[in-house]
Amino acid sequence: MLMKNTLLLTTILSFILIVPAIGQKVKSEGNLDFLKGVKEVTLAYKYDKMAVGKYKDGNEYVAKKTKELNEKEKGKGDDWAKKWVSDRSERFEPSFENLLSEYCKGIDFDQNNKSEYTMTLETVFTEPGFNVGVMRQNAYINVIVHFTDKAGKELATLSIDKIPGRDVFGYDFDTGQRIEEAYSKAGKTIGKYLTKKVE
Repeated sequence: MLMKNTLLLTTILSFILIVPAIGQKVKSEGNLDFLKGVKEVTLAYKYDKMAVGKYKDGNEYVAKKTKELNEKEKGKGDDWAKKWVSDRSERFEPSFENLLSEYCKGIDFDQNNKSEYTMTLETVFTEPGFNVGVMRQNAYINVIVHFTDKAGKELATLSIDKIPGRDVFGYDFDTGQRIEEAYSKAGKTIGKYLTKKVE
């Protein structure tokens, strides 16, 4: 009986935590017609104004987490802080680009392109989430996509909130894995949206 109640509670909690992240919408400003016929776009990323969890300044979150982990085990927090940053280029960005390219095949998005236009993915909020087996909260990110020309003029923006990140099978005990899934979902969502708008 206790096991059944625990399973039921876990299922209900999982459902409650998952539901708010479902069905995110793309809000747009400006006109994307300039992308019609364009074969390549320069890709860039911004994290400098990113809030994390309850911290409006993500640097405060990193400092607190680093200190807590170092107090438990010397050097563990420093290693975590390095990974927090390196995961961006090693995991999040490649996953985003893979799904963006898969769902928007007409345009080549790459950080090495020297295009007339630049698309900057700015992450403005990250919820790292947690997974402790019996309870979990999905990660999610809020992003703003800025399209600019060579002169730096902003041509259009897209904003998407609560892009969810979780492993389908629930084995995402690693924070980086959960957040990586959110970037994959962002790539898919933005890729599909752009395809509809510029086809």
